[in-house]
Amino acid sequence: MNIQSTINKEVFIPRNERMLVAVEVQRRKKKRMSFLSPGSKGDYATFICVSVTNTRPHQLLISKVKQFSGSLAFTRTSQWAVEQLRQVNGINPNKDSPEFDLVFVNAVDQWVASSAAEKCILVQILYRACQTYWAGKFINCSSKLTGVHQMKVALGERGHKLSAAEDKTVGLVHTAQQLADIAHKVIKQPFHSKIQKY
Repeated sequence: MNIQSTINKEVFIPRNERMLVAVEVQRRKKKRMSFLSPGSKGDYATFICVSVTNTRPHQLLISKVKQFSGSLAFTRTSQWAVEQLRQVNGINPNKDSPEFDLVFVNAVDQWVASSAAEKCILVQILYRACQTYWAGKFINCSSKLTGVHQMKVALGERGHKLSAAEDKTVGLVHTAQQLADIAHKVIKQPFHSKIQKY
């Protein structure tokens, strides 16, 4: 069982919720914990999760889930309804970065995902979940996810550029193969036939 399945089974299913995505993150600006001794690090893994309630009307939730070192259990330490989300910062279609901010009514969390792709997955699933579960409130949700549409457009443009580059590469490989075939034929010709041509 992978980590996402385990988190869903331990944290969300018992609360009659379904997890849509979990992304491991680290704080961009670490908070100092005064109760920890200077040598102690307070090791734990943190996941930002998006879930939806199974009961209607569906409620979309963003949760912070932790797994402390030495423990196999996952614990939900914070939770917000998407209505409390004011903004998602750090979405720049011109620059890949794993950094992002979640701005809530009463909190701002600054995170670094394990990769820019992981961050994109989280934001895209959150965006789609807003479309699915907030059909009547989509305008509010889309305004909160500032720049998500730009990111989707940029990802689409990158996809087209990659496809064009791939087509060009296939063309170059084909041309190289033709040149190799011609060179092979020239090398195979008897030496005296080459001299006669000159």
